[in-house]
Amino acid sequence: MPNSASLGKLANKRSAKQQPAAWRDYYEMTKPNVVLLLLLTALVGMCLASDTWIPAQTLIVGLFGIGALSSAAAVVNHVVDHEIDSKMARTFNRPVAKGRVTSKQALTFAFILGVLGFVALDLWINQLTAILTLAGLVGYAGIYTLFLKRATPQNIVIGGLAGAIPPLLGWTAVTGEIHAYPLLLVLIIFTWTPPHFWALAIHREKDYAKAKIPMLPVTHGVEYTKTFVLLYTVLLFIVCLLPYLAGMADLIYLAGSSVLNAGFLYYAYKLKYSPDEHTAMQTFRFSIIHLMVLFVVLLLDHYIPITL
Repeated sequence: MPNSASLGKLANKRSAKQQPAAWRDYYEMTKPNVVLLLLLTALVGMCLASDTWIPAQTLIVGLFGIGALSSAAAVVNHVVDHEIDSKMARTFNRPVAKGRVTSKQALTFAFILGVLGFVALDLWINQLTAILTLAGLVGYAGIYTLFLKRATPQNIVIGGLAGAIPPLLGWTAVTGEIHAYPLLLVLIIFTWTPPHFWALAIHREKDYAKAKIPMLPVTHGVEYTKTFVLLYTVLLFIVCLLPYLAGMADLIYLAGSSVLNAGFLYYAYKLKYSPDEHTAMQTFRFSIIHLMVLFVVLLLDHYIPITL
């Protein structure tokens, strides 16, 4: 005969399944914190593309379209990964994994977001930006989530390109063309992505192993991954110098990026040589601050140029 505890768990499970989806569930599926960071980098790409203020239509419609398609990709990720999410402590309570939103409902929501975003960009911005943003959606939701994530420990290295393109999208929204400068910003985010996610993967190594996801700490061990976090952080320091060396940015950016990268290096070194149980998550959290502030510094440098 089941005891009261097991009956309580069964009741909670039934109530979770019967609970109708709320607007918060749909909002959560869009991964708003991630999308906001992507939009910040897209906004900086827009601003760097022009010496004057960005036209209101370009700013509003451009950010809406990029945000809508990025949100659609995030929703598809929730659907594709719902079985994996249900096995991991960090994600088990997500709407699709928990059954509050069905896969059909989530995919319908993603389709609506994707269509709205693509049409807005195609009609009121330009076709190049619409196609590139759609390619980012396919890269993240399709190539990375459906294939790479489950296929190789280099998943985040290769798949990180999809999340690195927003500065390019912002630039093309304003200019209608691809230029070397936004590609430098894409390279920065592309280089930043592996140490950012590997720090999280180290902290959640048992979760990823349980879900059978071949993240680097699972396939090659935590110490090996720590070494690569440190190496990639050194590489990131070098890559972050490129906007200054190429004449894209001036002294405010050089000083700000150097301080930020020194901070990231400190955490990466600590993670490798003197970690405690919190160091991996501290490194992960600092990496988010690093990228966010780095792009704000780029913006300040653009509007307040200081040269030697």
